[in-house]
Amino acid sequence: MADRLTQLQDMVNQQAENFCNSIGVLQQCSVPSKFTGFERSGSQTPQQNNNQEDYAQLFATIITRCAKDIDQLIDSLPNDESSPELQVQSLQMLEEENRLEAERLEEVVKKGEELLEKIQAVLSDIAKHMIQPD
Repeated sequence: MADRLTQLQDMVNQQAENFCNSIGVLQQCSVPSKFTGFERSGSQTPQQNNNQEDYAQLFATIITRCAKDIDQLIDSLPNDESSPELQVQSLQMLEEENRLEAERLEEVVKKGEELLEKIQAVLSDIAKHMIQPD
């Protein structure tokens, strides 16, 4: 579930970025408003951007696609109603797996200790024969 939550957070961040970028493009492409009594010297004709509708369509598509992805991620999250029972079952399964693995680990450690004792005995014999030749 943590991965889905991380994906959801990433998608929400992406959507926020999409909104910020779309507002930036709107500001870039918008026509300045004229206020009476505040005449501005210089060029009075704003430059028209022919791609303004293309940008609007592009950002509308990106934002709706991201919103659909967010909805899908939200729908994939576990349901609150069944969550406690599933968690209890999952914890019981994990406890059983841990118990079995602990038993296997104890067996491996026991075999390792027996093997270590054998190796130490052989090394001891080798040391005795090296010190006192027959």
